[in-house]
Amino acid sequence: MSCWETIADYALRSQGIGERLLPRSDFTLCQQFTLIGSGMIWNIYFGVVALFGGFFLATLVALGKAARSPWLRKPSEWFIFIFRGSPLFIQFFFAYFLFLSLKGALPIFAPFTAAWLGALVVLFLNTAAYSGEIFYGALQSIPKGDVEAADAYGISGVSRFRRIVWPTMLRLAWPAYTNEAIFLFHATTLVFFSGFPASRQMGDALYYASYFADKTFNPFIPYPILAGYFILLTLVVIGLFGAINKRLNRHLPQEQRRKIRLRPNLIR
Repeated sequence: MSCWETIADYALRSQGIGERLLPRSDFTLCQQFTLIGSGMIWNIYFGVVALFGGFFLATLVALGKAARSPWLRKPSEWFIFIFRGSPLFIQFFFAYFLFLSLKGALPIFAPFTAAWLGALVVLFLNTAAYSGEIFYGALQSIPKGDVEAADAYGISGVSRFRRIVWPTMLRLAWPAYTNEAIFLFHATTLVFFSGFPASRQMGDALYYASYFADKTFNPFIPYPILAGYFILLTLVVIGLFGAINKRLNRHLPQEQRRKIRLRPNLIR
């Protein structure tokens, strides 16, 4: 089988399209690159959707934590504490068995036992908690002079938040938020090793890398391939977020613009 035939058979294998049976012997580099790359579709899906939804929830959580009312502040503080204080792997584990228990009582929860939705909910809540803390810190760092100037011009309420507070918060938080986005994509590799089953072997990139490592007894080929894919994905994220960062800081002199620096977390 040529490499082009392998790509045609396995490029969408993680989505249930193409050849159903996985290779059993005589594994080639093309097969490993193709199947691990196919699994990256799931990692990108989990990361993009969770990041997009978590961004808006994180803004609400940050505002809630900064609120004076304890009815808004305390739920936000506990939400951040719970999801930042427990390992993501354990969150996946408990969420799966929670959804599994609810499925028995209410069939409407059946889709949540599948990774595409249940694991996505966990990632969405987890990144919202981490990002909410980042945004809260940015809110606390907004110069008082900016708010006082808005008051002097008669800008208040929702208009002040939309035109002054929110853009400044994003500008201050964006470098740290970029690192959170990168780590979120890396954290998606935990999905199929934490309880959520891979239906019909339609797993993510790490699922296929582990398959080849187990079959060949040689982890030094599939895992570097996996790392290479994530390095490329990280470069794409840095490029996109860097462009947004320039847009947020376009009004500042060049020497005052906050630059994005990659600071990977050693543990979640």
